[in-house]
Amino acid sequence: MNHSKPPSAALTVRPSDPHYRELVSGMNQRWVASPDYVRLVTTPEETRDAVQEAVRSKKRVTVRSGGHCYENFVSNADVKVIIDLQKMNRVYWDPAHDAFAVEAGATLLDVYEELYLRHGVALPAGFCYSVGVGGHVVGGGFGLLSRRDGLTVDHLYAVEVVTVDKRGRARLVTATRERHDPRRELWWAHTGGGGGNFGIVTRYWFRSPQARGSDPGDALPAPPAEVLLSSVAVPWSDLTEEDFARLVGNHGAWYEANSAPDSPYTALAGYLILNHRQAGSVVLITQSDATVPNAARLHADYLAALTDGVKAAPRPLPEPRRLSWLRATRMLGTSVSMLTDTTLRGDHKSACLRRRFTDDQVATLYKHLTTTGYTNRNAQAVLHPYGGRIAAVDNAATASSHRETVFKLLLQTFWTDSAQDARNLAWTRGIYGELFASTGGVPVPDDRTDGCYVNYPDTDIGDPEFNTSGVPWSALYYKDNYARLRRVKAAWDPLDVFHHAQSVELPG
Repeated sequence: MNHSKPPSAALTVRPSDPHYRELVSGMNQRWVASPDYVRLVTTPEETRDAVQEAVRSKKRVTVRSGGHCYENFVSNADVKVIIDLQKMNRVYWDPAHDAFAVEAGATLLDVYEELYLRHGVALPAGFCYSVGVGGHVVGGGFGLLSRRDGLTVDHLYAVEVVTVDKRGRARLVTATRERHDPRRELWWAHTGGGGGNFGIVTRYWFRSPQARGSDPGDALPAPPAEVLLSSVAVPWSDLTEEDFARLVGNHGAWYEANSAPDSPYTALAGYLILNHRQAGSVVLITQSDATVPNAARLHADYLAALTDGVKAAPRPLPEPRRLSWLRATRMLGTSVSMLTDTTLRGDHKSACLRRRFTDDQVATLYKHLTTTGYTNRNAQAVLHPYGGRIAAVDNAATASSHRETVFKLLLQTFWTDSAQDARNLAWTRGIYGELFASTGGVPVPDDRTDGCYVNYPDTDIGDPEFNTSGVPWSALYYKDNYARLRRVKAAWDPLDVFHHAQSVELPG
């Protein structure tokens, strides 16, 4: 019998290889790396060995799963080795843990299709189909089902990670949420502590906390069999400043009033996409569970509340489409051209809101979205749904610390030509700084705002030129959880092998 080790399937791609350029940048084309090589791995053991090789040769290493990092944390000029996990994309039931195993290179659509088509269950995860699980989950993860089912990490049972100890030895370890697990703090850090901080995640296991038994169909929530889906466009040509203020104010007031964990409106989630005037309209995308009592009335009442008093709103509002959950998810995830175009450059800024925007903030949004001095149709302010069952979990139970948030703001703009970088960065910086001018240019955690979302990273919030609040970026992302994350860092990455411009810092 041959007991020799099978040959490794890992592939090393060097600058001389024709496909090297394809592997040294992600979605945001502002960031292109020039590493000595890219290692395409296929197993956790290959990932461990790749890390060990990089550590032994003293080469800075980063990791890519899906490639959606908004900043240069992966594709950085100092990086010498990129470990690429895209070929580690299996999703399967693991009877050893009575949980679903999801490899870190799987995309969200991989996960949705496998879980639902084979087992009739789903994770409450993100909107964009091509986001890699590796980074999405460790930052917390949320999407259209989260008001009903919580964050993605609220269903995380275990995580498998390549770590490096104080002697420089790479190890493959598994940490679970079990109270007796001595590695439980490492699991906790991966429930919102952000990517590139503690090691390289190779695999996650998911099982809801209340799940019992070994039936895969009971391990995670079942999504709605059908959903109601509507997309309502309000033309800028008809939208006065008064109408705009009414629409944005209605949105904030509705989420303030309907984001309790026991609200009947946990069955509904809606995006308000405030496109630049140049794009032609602002858009309301709404999805609700078609199987709950009075589903059509809940959906209609939501749209009526948001458009109440807005003269430019369509009259009457169109009837929502009734679709299977997976069909709606596929359509939404692939229908936004800016999220599927891999040739774009971009800039992104976030804020977590506990209350509606003030009148001054609404006026700021209107001013910057209608300015004639900046006419990029791909600039927008997206108001993401939050709250509901997300708020049922304590801030300290996971590393995700924004449980009081009722909606999130994502400011973003996309462009193609590097010559336009300064112009586009000036727009995002200008609108963001003015929105939060009263708190030093950033959404400082207080009774109105709740910090920033680590999965929408922004190095400007650590720059005193743009953040004059005196509140560090770490408090904006992690609030009171940061000290605990630093202790996990010390225990599991004492040599700071895994670091970037906003990585969790070692104590002291």
